[in-house]
Amino acid sequence: MNIEKINEHIGSQREVLLAHPLYKAIQTPIHLQTFLEHHVYAVWDFMSLLKALQNSLTCTSLPWKPVGNPVTRYLINEIVLGEETDVDENGAYKSHYEMYLEAMQLCGASISTIEDFVNSLSTVKDVQSVLDKNTLPSGIQEFLEFTFEVIAEGKPHKIAAAFTFGREDLIPDMFTAILKDMQQEYPEIDMTRLVYYFERHIEVDGDTHGPLAYKMVEELCGNDENKWQEVEEVALVSLEKRTQLWDGILRDIKAQTIPVNS
Repeated sequence: MNIEKINEHIGSQREVLLAHPLYKAIQTPIHLQTFLEHHVYAVWDFMSLLKALQNSLTCTSLPWKPVGNPVTRYLINEIVLGEETDVDENGAYKSHYEMYLEAMQLCGASISTIEDFVNSLSTVKDVQSVLDKNTLPSGIQEFLEFTFEVIAEGKPHKIAAAFTFGREDLIPDMFTAILKDMQQEYPEIDMTRLVYYFERHIEVDGDTHGPLAYKMVEELCGNDENKWQEVEEVALVSLEKRTQLWDGILRDIKAQTIPVNS
């Protein structure tokens, strides 16, 4: 098996996401705020997958020792550099997560719930216990539970699968176009940083990080068919969990729409 075969096998589930009715349902600032307050968990969990890979594939403790394949060390460190310390629209260094939080605030979305959640965590083991006590929407809950089950299992090729095939580039260009249209209709809401975030993320993923991530999966799997099969399984479930997350956001947006009496 190889990357091309996996993309063929998960293609139909990916198409479900790319054609999801959620995008067209986002028509007002309140709808957008709802989307952002849900989706930010996926932005954060993406960073968690990234650091889990760095911990697995490089030496992140003392005393330093060379760990694993130098090629995979390079690949993951290159991705970490871009994701954890990218440049914002003003040229300041920030992680994509921090950029997203700032964009949320400018759009009037609340960041208190995600910040409280993240600040309540000290170790990976805390995630499930905090989730058990939390009242997050089911779509977010199941999305995070799957991610951290994969992380806890500790198999780099499976973590790489969730990272690579459940990526943020699943938000299509049409979403950026929707944001620009909304900015014209609601000039009082500043969406410039949000548009920059999506454009930057799509650009970086497509030109640099996507190819690097594919190469990393190839290096981790080699000629091991069992690993390739596990990569495909994780990739498919990652897309299914993303679909469930999108479904949950769509339900919340529809619930905000007040029917007009005839």
